[in-house]
Amino acid sequence: MKQTTLTDNQTYKPNMAAEKPLEQNTLEIRTKSIEQTLIPLVKQISTLVTHRERPLCSERSLRAVARVGQAVNLAVERFVTVGETIADDNLEIKDDMYEACKEARAAGTAIEKLCEAALEDSLTDRGAVVRAARCLLGSVTRVLLLADVVVVKQLLLAKDKVARSLGRLESVTNFTEFVKAFSQFGAEMVELAHLTGDRQNDLKDERRRAQMAAARQVLERSTMMLLTSSKTCLRHPDCPSARENRDTVFCQMRRAMDLIHYVVKDGVLDSVARLASCTVMFQKDDWEVSRTVSASLKQFEDLVEMTRLTLLGPDSKERLTQALDTIVERTQDFTDSAYTSHEHRENILLLCDRAKLELNQLLRVGKLLQEQTEGSSPTHEMEQAVVTLLQAIRDLRHQLQATTMAQAADLTSVINAGRDMVNVIRNVALASDTDRLVECADKFHEYIEHILEVCKLLRHIACTDMLQVSAKYAEINLRIYGPQVVTAAHTLSIHPTSKIAKENVEVFADMWDALVSDVTAVAKDVVDLCGRSMDDSKQVYMSLPRPGKHGTTSKPLKPVRLDSEEQAKIAKAGLEMKLITSEMDAETDKWQESGAGGTALEENNDIVKRAKNMSSMAFSMYQFTRGEGALKTTQDLFTQAEYFAEEANRLYKVVRQFSYQVPGGIHKKELLENLDRVPTYVQQLQFTVKNPTVGKAATFTKVDNVIQETKGLMDVISKVVTTCFTCATKVSNAVLIHCQELT
Repeated sequence: MKQTTLTDNQTYKPNMAAEKPLEQNTLEIRTKSIEQTLIPLVKQISTLVTHRERPLCSERSLRAVARVGQAVNLAVERFVTVGETIADDNLEIKDDMYEACKEARAAGTAIEKLCEAALEDSLTDRGAVVRAARCLLGSVTRVLLLADVVVVKQLLLAKDKVARSLGRLESVTNFTEFVKAFSQFGAEMVELAHLTGDRQNDLKDERRRAQMAAARQVLERSTMMLLTSSKTCLRHPDCPSARENRDTVFCQMRRAMDLIHYVVKDGVLDSVARLASCTVMFQKDDWEVSRTVSASLKQFEDLVEMTRLTLLGPDSKERLTQALDTIVERTQDFTDSAYTSHEHRENILLLCDRAKLELNQLLRVGKLLQEQTEGSSPTHEMEQAVVTLLQAIRDLRHQLQATTMAQAADLTSVINAGRDMVNVIRNVALASDTDRLVECADKFHEYIEHILEVCKLLRHIACTDMLQVSAKYAEINLRIYGPQVVTAAHTLSIHPTSKIAKENVEVFADMWDALVSDVTAVAKDVVDLCGRSMDDSKQVYMSLPRPGKHGTTSKPLKPVRLDSEEQAKIAKAGLEMKLITSEMDAETDKWQESGAGGTALEENNDIVKRAKNMSSMAFSMYQFTRGEGALKTTQDLFTQAEYFAEEANRLYKVVRQFSYQVPGGIHKKELLENLDRVPTYVQQLQFTVKNPTVGKAATFTKVDNVIQETKGLMDVISKVVTTCFTCATKVSNAVLIHCQELT
């Protein structure tokens, strides 16, 4: 871990909403560098835990365990020493950092002692090593996250320097002061570009990474416009259009820096008062671009799929109806567009009506099922209603994609016409033909509005976070900077002999050209991805067995094998899953050794059997994260995850039957609370497994999600099994007392 200190002399005033101390249980890793720092420790602990569960039949093996324990403790000691050094240089994290270092040091010492105990053959509780390992991972992660707070602080200080430089540039009144201020601004921009570039590459979250790239791009492209618009404003201080050009650039650059703050602080807004002074206001929803048709369709499909497990509960009708209403509301961007053909508009409206009818049918079937039976299994009629509704939603998605692709096909001609119009506007401005300039400006704004409409639809149907962000910021930047070409031309028409005014028009025209090139690139990526998605849907969905009866994993055409670097990235999640598996194995061993729950022998044996099956499957998935075991490709992993989810569903039903025998009380309440969480985790894992992927990057993301969701489900199952043991003991004791009373 690289030591990081602050050398800036200026006082840093943090946003109080953003500077809350790290919560003990909130250790989300958002950067790749922290993951990479954890990997060596993960490997050491993984070796240790795996070794402790093998028979130690030789002195050599015992000594190897002791050496691993010593190595872990020594590495932890070096690690926390660096952490404490960072704490000494940064008082705002000092207490939290020292506490985390203390916990890490204690866990490292405990692991060393436990490993030394193996030499004396006194280590009887293998769970102790697992618990110490989990504690060590948590505390080390906490140290890294606190160190990351310091890195964030440096970046925000660099951003604040640039903001102050912008303020000085905005207030200068002569060229001499401007040249001096712009020189300082340039140096500080270089530092900010370096820090934000490093942060962008380090971020794990695709959406945040794309947002940071968008902010950096605005700052980079706006620098030249800031130079020419400021010089034009200084040369022609009484010209309103020159001032508008300059103020727009300042406002957009400040907005970009606010976005940097927002990304770095992971969703905390900054400079609200300053934003209010900008010509165009943007809210948090402009930065979080998930309010799309694609997102609402996915949410609705998830809710419909969930009814297969939960049936139609009391709140299902309201949730499903509201989710479909959201879809219909968002399709209005397609039907209201002046560039949507009559045929496409009618098809969208018909498909929305069809989805409403199919939903009503599902709700009717669900209501009848609730009235007629108390069972928990869906009927064939309900299954058919679910399938029909999902097909209607898929057809609606394909129609929306087709509508967007049709509009995107006209994009090239519109952009070319816009480029030609820019040339005309430039020539008209040089000729000081004000009336003609107004006519050309109106036509140019029509082209801009057309392109903006296409951007809006592209964002709605974009399948990935990166494309959604790219489409959104292409739209925002074009809306702000596009009309400024005309504004710059007005200045030139008033001062046709001004060289700086002419240069300013050229710079804004270059920005226009860059922005429409961005739109073209985004459109190509979105259309290509949607085209493949529509083809895959035809190949996959038509060949699936009936959902609910068999596995529904949509297998990719070519299984993917992860390389060593990708396996290392998911090693931490795999190890955490392995630790949970070890704890559950210890619980099932305890159950079998004690013979708990004699009165419910069949159910209890089935609980143990299902739990051990799940533990075995989770272990094979853990081995996959290390490049070992029987699972060789990602498809092998997905198939195993599917079986894992199905086994969890079977265990859920067995435990539900067992719970009826448990007397009321705190233990039964705890059992039911944990048990009720299982269907949600099962459904989420099944959704992830059957979600088709395109490309290796998407496949790797899917692998990571499958491991994380399997780990979450395993954690819940472990709690269920533990509580079952306690409840079974209570049942056994109650029966024993009853038998004694009878005799």
